[in-house]
Amino acid sequence: MRCPFCGSDETQVKDSRPAEDNTSIRRRRICPDCGGRFTTFERVQLRELMVLKKTGRKAPFDRDKLVRSFQIALRKRPVDPDRIERAVSGIVRRLESSGETEISSEEIGLQVLEALKTLDDVAFVRYASVYRDFSHAEDFENVISEINAKISRDSTAD
Repeated sequence: MRCPFCGSDETQVKDSRPAEDNTSIRRRRICPDCGGRFTTFERVQLRELMVLKKTGRKAPFDRDKLVRSFQIALRKRPVDPDRIERAVSGIVRRLESSGETEISSEEIGLQVLEALKTLDDVAFVRYASVYRDFSHAEDFENVISEINAKISRDSTAD
């Protein structure tokens, strides 16, 4: 692992332990050249996933981009970062275990919408407004009606 401070290729692992979500290994490293300390995370990757964009273009799947999507939708919302990490890990696990090597961006977007629906209604509406390309106030009203119907169903089930 290359040192992020001096660029040396000779870093040493000082400590390894499972990360909080138990889907990755957290490693504390030190650079013998500059003395810099840093943390890396190691995750299992079952297969190399490609994302098939709406334009037909293919791009490698980027977990960090998925995390950023959640962070943008959940900006200034009271959601624990561990819940976000669990949602992202769940989506990645489902994508990798689907057996497909090419996943459409629409499928990923639907999975993000489903996860946001359980995490935070405001974030769900934010993401849906971009994902579903809202152009009128009625689009927001329809999604809010959908959320209200879900809340009504959930409260009558109790």
